[in-house]
Amino acid sequence: MNKFSIFAFLLAFCFASACNKPGQSSEITNSETASVHPAQSGNRAGSKKSSYKPAPGAKNTTMAASPSKEDAHSEEHLNTGGLMWTTFDKLAKENNSDNKKYLVDVYTEWCGWCKVMDKKTFTDPAIQKYLKKNFHIVKFDAERKNPVPFKGKQYEWVAGGRRGINQLALELLGSRLSYPTLVYLDENMNKITSSPGYKTPEQLIQELKAINDMKS
Repeated sequence: MNKFSIFAFLLAFCFASACNKPGQSSEITNSETASVHPAQSGNRAGSKKSSYKPAPGAKNTTMAASPSKEDAHSEEHLNTGGLMWTTFDKLAKENNSDNKKYLVDVYTEWCGWCKVMDKKTFTDPAIQKYLKKNFHIVKFDAERKNPVPFKGKQYEWVAGGRRGINQLALELLGSRLSYPTLVYLDENMNKITSSPGYKTPEQLIQELKAINDMKS
């Protein structure tokens, strides 16, 4: 499958996802909104595309979180469904010896659909088998306050909106801060594409196969 065919597939896939009936798919697109639960997210008409702007002078406003509290939240997400999720902190100390691509699950603590995807999609046996064979899987909290290492740089938390954001989320997602978003990286951790919104196991397995078939 060539690159043109892959991107055509992803474009059609995203369009189809956007047309799903309420309650099946959600794009929580504004990190400045209050906590959204699955039952509240079905009305996509209320969804907004975020044009996030850090507060003036926010570049050096890193505010370290309590390590125990943030680490506890991180560990909770890393244990999702029995999968062996990793973090950017751990990846900074490892080599990609098996030459796999990366799937990064970008989430927030308040994102209801992120939790639904953890419980209903990432626990699916077919999804787990395919991920274990073909991808390194990474969990990343977009609002993490502790610095995050990525490709030799440290990304800091900056103030803005209600909760602030880690600058790595801005680099990975751009202006569209939608949760959950799956970000795909090649074997050298260069971004291939991002795919926002909740996905069923059936939707996700098609997407994973399309990305995995891409030639770097």
